[in-house]
Amino acid sequence: MNGKRPQQLTDLSQADRFQVLIDAVKDYAIYLLDAQGQVTTWNTGAQRFKGYTPDEIIGQHFSVFYTDEDRAIGLPARALHTAATEGRFEAEGWRVRKDGTRFWTHVVIDPVIGEGGGVIGYAKITRDISDKRLADDALMASERRFRLLVQGVRDYAIYMLDPDGKVTNWNSGAQAIKGYTAEEIVGRHFSLFYTQADRAAGAPETALATARRDGRFEGEAQRVRKSGERFWAHVLIDPIYDDDGQLIGYAKVTRDITERRKAQEEIERARDALVQAQKLEAIGRLTGGVAHDFNNLLTVIRASADFLRRPDLSEEKRARYVDAIAETANRAATLTSQLLAFARRQSLKPEVFDVGAQLTGLQQIIGTTLGSSAQLALTLPATPQLVEADPSQFETAVLNMVINARDAMPKGGKVRISAAAAEGVPSVRGHAAVAGPFVAVQVADTGAGMTPDTITRIFEPFFTTKAVDKGTGLGLSQVYGFAKQSHGEVDVQSELGQGSVFTLYLPRSMAPAPAPHDAAPVDLGAVPARRILLVEDNQGVGHFAAGLLRELGQTVTWVGDGQTALDLLAQDATTFDLVFSDVVMPGMSGIELGHAVKARWPGLEVILTSGYSHVIAQEGSHGFELLRKPYSVDGLLAALRQTPGSTARKDG
Repeated sequence: MNGKRPQQLTDLSQADRFQVLIDAVKDYAIYLLDAQGQVTTWNTGAQRFKGYTPDEIIGQHFSVFYTDEDRAIGLPARALHTAATEGRFEAEGWRVRKDGTRFWTHVVIDPVIGEGGGVIGYAKITRDISDKRLADDALMASERRFRLLVQGVRDYAIYMLDPDGKVTNWNSGAQAIKGYTAEEIVGRHFSLFYTQADRAAGAPETALATARRDGRFEGEAQRVRKSGERFWAHVLIDPIYDDDGQLIGYAKVTRDITERRKAQEEIERARDALVQAQKLEAIGRLTGGVAHDFNNLLTVIRASADFLRRPDLSEEKRARYVDAIAETANRAATLTSQLLAFARRQSLKPEVFDVGAQLTGLQQIIGTTLGSSAQLALTLPATPQLVEADPSQFETAVLNMVINARDAMPKGGKVRISAAAAEGVPSVRGHAAVAGPFVAVQVADTGAGMTPDTITRIFEPFFTTKAVDKGTGLGLSQVYGFAKQSHGEVDVQSELGQGSVFTLYLPRSMAPAPAPHDAAPVDLGAVPARRILLVEDNQGVGHFAAGLLRELGQTVTWVGDGQTALDLLAQDATTFDLVFSDVVMPGMSGIELGHAVKARWPGLEVILTSGYSHVIAQEGSHGFELLRKPYSVDGLLAALRQTPGSTARKDG
């Protein structure tokens, strides 16, 4: 080193240091004007964005930076005058570079005061803010386009609310839909559009609270126009927050959906009418089928009864006609049971059983039902698949599906029966799929298959594709009713010429499998003599039941209604051991009568009887023994034997 050191800022005079500072600023033009406005100093920033060197600009009037239009209106002189008189001039405007290009500036001019108190010049700071101007212009243009867009939408009411729910702006769509002009509605609370009932229920406040909590409110409801007319509206409300997360209002969009609602209602009315027509058609078909089948059964019963009246009838023929009546009555009971199954009104006795074991027990009967022309393949699960259902009705449902498969293969074929666990039920007949553990029992055949139209009607009662007198049309409806009443489902997949697959879904049971046991035989022998109060409003059934009970050695008093029965018991209840009553009667029902009897005479036994589907479906829920109509002598004996006899009754 030569012993000399670089010059430091501290070596400079105060004026020199200030000049170095000014020259170091490149983003601002900082310079002085004399009292007449001529440039006296020039910094690096001024040279960078105005284009002049100090030699080119010092001594020239600062108005050279102004546009011709601004010079024409005397803006440079007015700027200096404002600074001199008011102590400061600040503004934004266009300025001109040396090359003639324009740029947008922010300008501050401060007067420089001399020792005598007069203005001796001006300090001028200019900043190039063209980028900011472009951004502002773009934002303004965007906002203008957005306003035009919002105002141009006439199918939607688009407006804003302040945090309290007052309207702050209003588009043409809002005016068209709601009827208010901007001058009429801005500043008023948006609850004005709600019905009086909705306002009383706090619906406007709830909507805003939901928007704040969930970030959005959406709904459909009636709103009110300025005229008082109501209309259906689809409403969206979104909360608006500033950069600091503070709620500053809500954006609200409303659409008039009155016409759409009317169209939907018309569709619903048309659909309801169609469903009603289909119901009437089904009822007509059901009644016709019931009438046809029961007329056939009654023909046998009526003819047999006529022959039994003949005095010269041999004992052999008499026994034949009695058997015919008994057999026909059983067929009528079976028909009724199938109808109840479809209506889901049959009385089920659910038990927990293994589907595989039940199908194994049915295998011989299934083989006999199919005959020699059909091959049977039985595929059963290796582990028990337990369900809780009526095992008797389950077997009937399987046999009905097997019979349907057999009849679909008049020239023979193959029937495959399988059971397996299923995790849920697929969508069936347009219903949603159901999740959960099920057991699926499939009966598949290689028969003729079905058309889509047939598939849609296959479970209807009395609908059949078979020849006349080749089927009742109730077999598959029993399967349908059993599945539904057991909280399951039945599905069918079929194509013409490709066979059919019926799948019965039953909910899987988590209960342990019951231990096998032998049922104790029911003793149908003679029963002890009872004093029975028979309550039956139907004259024919009453005469028959009274006679039948007397034939069984019972003492019978018959009355026609519940109130008469209670009056008779009130006189002396000790004269009766048992009340045997129909359920469905005018006035007091048999169930009501039974409860009244038990309340006053707890020791008096009660047996109810009914053939009404709703009562049968509720068997056991009322707490009384129920004997289903039509009942046989054996059934009546069984009911009487299950009721303990008693001879001493006291008024309770």
